[in-house]
Amino acid sequence: MRYLKTDKLYCFSPPIMIATFFIEIICAIYVLFKYKVAPIPRLAVMILVGLAAFQLAEYNVCEGAWGMDSLMWARIGYVAITLLPPLGFHLATKLAGEKRPVLVGAAYASAAVFAFIFLFVGHGMQSQACLGNYVIFTIAPWATALYSMYYYGWLMVGVGYAWKAGKTVAANKRQALQALAIGYLAFIVPTTIANVIDSSTIAGIPSIMCGFAVIWAIILTTVVLPNYYKPEDSAK
Repeated sequence: MRYLKTDKLYCFSPPIMIATFFIEIICAIYVLFKYKVAPIPRLAVMILVGLAAFQLAEYNVCEGAWGMDSLMWARIGYVAITLLPPLGFHLATKLAGEKRPVLVGAAYASAAVFAFIFLFVGHGMQSQACLGNYVIFTIAPWATALYSMYYYGWLMVGVGYAWKAGKTVAANKRQALQALAIGYLAFIVPTTIANVIDSSTIAGIPSIMCGFAVIWAIILTTVVLPNYYKPEDSAK
């Protein structure tokens, strides 16, 4: 489905989607080459690739590509963003040097359930529409409230955990965890403000949130990881 052609460059229009995709992929490649495949950089790369995958899926919902219809791209995009909350929380536990197997396992298990629904259940992902400013996805009505609780719930768990854990660790880890929490808020808060200002944007929450999430990608790449790997003495 083609997007509305105008001379105005919208905030989350397809050109911005593909530009955001390249920013996030470049961040992922940079992290991979700079920090190799240790557990923490690996989680960061998975987050960055997930963000990029959603942007690419959104772009192809609008443009159509690679022999797949827009509904399949919508399914792929939703699976990509569904994995982000548990990956973010898992990263926070690694930055803090803690093991939270029950919580981390619960986060991944709940993500797997929704990913299965969106990818394989016939009406899990019902429709998608490319507007001039963002993409609207429609999932099964019975899953909407549950998915919102899952998504915002684990995001807030990640924010709260990162901020609290940052109070009891070494300076470099504290700075990394606080930056991670700020990175979360950098896309949660603007999306919420947009929804309050214009209630019609609620239908485009995934698209708008992941548009702002490029800020999280940049913070993760340029602040979180450099602070974590900073020598403890220089972090004081």
